[in-house]
Amino acid sequence: MVQELEKDNLSEVVSGNNTVFVQYSAGWCGNCRIMKPKFKKFASEAEGAAFVVADAEKFPESRKLANVDNLPTFAAFRNGELVNQVQTNKADVLKSFIEENK
Repeated sequence: MVQELEKDNLSEVVSGNNTVFVQYSAGWCGNCRIMKPKFKKFASEAEGAAFVVADAEKFPESRKLANVDNLPTFAAFRNGELVNQVQTNKADVLKSFIEENK
């Protein structure tokens, strides 16, 4: 299941889970809309990790956790720390990113 942030509280989600994958997106971003269902599909296949979608424009504090400067950006957090990130609009790259950072 994918959680969509309702407020700028990604730091709470990251600190409350061992492994967190985040899709940073924005409403105007076409590639973000294309990747969102793929992100949700991979989330349904992965156990033991939290999956979150964060609007990079609405939630600046959440965006700062991964120093996001391009969209879509996918970030992996483990034990409260950013461990990896990738900017992609390719499903195979996203799948590999999630598998490598579980």
